[in-house]
Amino acid sequence: MKLSNLDERIHVMDAGANVWNIIKDIAESGVQEEAFYVCDIGDIMKKHKEWKLKMPRVQPYYAVKCNDSLTILEVLAALGTSFDCASKAEINKVLSIGVDPSRIIFANPAKPASHIRHAAAVGVDLMTFDNECELHKIKSLFPTAKLVIRIRCDATVAQCQLGMKFGCDPEADAPRLMQIAHLLGLEIVGVSFHVGSGCQDPPVFRRAIAAARNLFELGATLGFSMNLLDLGGGYPGIKGSYIDKIAEVINNALEEFFPDPEVHIIAEPGRYYVASAYTLATNVHSKRELINHEDGSITSVMYYVNDGVYGSFNCLLYDHMEVTPIPLNAAGRKIRQCSVWGPTCDGLDQIVERTLLPELEVGDWIVFENMGAYTLPVASPFNGFPVPKVHTVIDDHNWLLLKDLHPMTEEHFVIGSTPANLHLGLDIDGRGNIDEWEEVAMPLAAPDGVANNPVPPASAGPAFLYELVEVGPVS
Repeated sequence: MKLSNLDERIHVMDAGANVWNIIKDIAESGVQEEAFYVCDIGDIMKKHKEWKLKMPRVQPYYAVKCNDSLTILEVLAALGTSFDCASKAEINKVLSIGVDPSRIIFANPAKPASHIRHAAAVGVDLMTFDNECELHKIKSLFPTAKLVIRIRCDATVAQCQLGMKFGCDPEADAPRLMQIAHLLGLEIVGVSFHVGSGCQDPPVFRRAIAAARNLFELGATLGFSMNLLDLGGGYPGIKGSYIDKIAEVINNALEEFFPDPEVHIIAEPGRYYVASAYTLATNVHSKRELINHEDGSITSVMYYVNDGVYGSFNCLLYDHMEVTPIPLNAAGRKIRQCSVWGPTCDGLDQIVERTLLPELEVGDWIVFENMGAYTLPVASPFNGFPVPKVHTVIDDHNWLLLKDLHPMTEEHFVIGSTPANLHLGLDIDGRGNIDEWEEVAMPLAAPDGVANNPVPPASAGPAFLYELVEVGPVS
């Protein structure tokens, strides 16, 4: 679905408004049925400020794969971040917003040949490797590239382990690969690692940094000018999480092993920047009550919402995410055991297996926080259900800080009444014709005269009878 430029702009919120106000306003607008996101740019700016304050020596290279929204990339570029790209398409997307190639690391240790050629053509010369095959490809296709050897150092607890796929052993394999690079006449400029996405083992960073120190010394003996250390990803980003412990470990380890300020320290945060910035609202379109056939009581309720594991909730399968359903309006209702399901016809499409929620009705909304990382980039319109639209918002204070930072311009923002702005484009085709929406009355009882004339004349349109029938438990 191609959105209009207006739909992609950032809405400056009214004074006193917040994400939940916006969600409630859209949900209760009377024209919204599809699932939708609200993205808070202020949350991303707050994260950036925290990063620079707590790890001032570490330059963030945002992991584009985490969330490749053009708006997010433009905001981060304006804030001064660089970028970690894994493919030529990601490189092109970052370059398209005016980012200099020197602010990109091609951080995929196993790259298709055409992607290496493309990196050479556009001037992205900083790239990672972890195997001999990659060295020979780079020698043939881009011999002047600046190489970063990726080593393996896994966290004991991480949301997604990556070491089984990438990273060479720092003691058994790395020295041999560095010697091969030297024989091939290639240039190694640094060391990288990735402890695992969503790391919950802060001390692992010290172990990895110490291992990198040894390889810096080996690189010096081989004649390499080692000047870059890439700390990879692994930084948590959901609401209530902090990087204080990881920052303390990293800062102390850098002071111990890399006190030279000439060594450029970078990292590849992804979920840290965007996870908590995105909040998803889903609509309950159907429900099914499970009955105890002995006494007729309701044992559980199945709620069906209009986004699922083939859409935004692919993070349950691919990112080991745990989500918490929050009813938008359900105060004072009876609490019931329930499950939450996506809209497709696949039995795998389950969002929450078992939880307790206030009793919901068709048309109610369930909200999910922390949905900005590894959700939309992987979402598909399977079974014909659309990928949710994103409404991007910012408060006026952060708008004033951001609006004049390149590549941001006044054209990126919509200023004025938040409800009026956000209502534009709520229809699925993006035309913004809110006045064309009309609520069609659907009577439950037969209109006068129809019951006495059940067979309409041939010239008339088809007649339908609607009757509310209460059905008891099925035995």
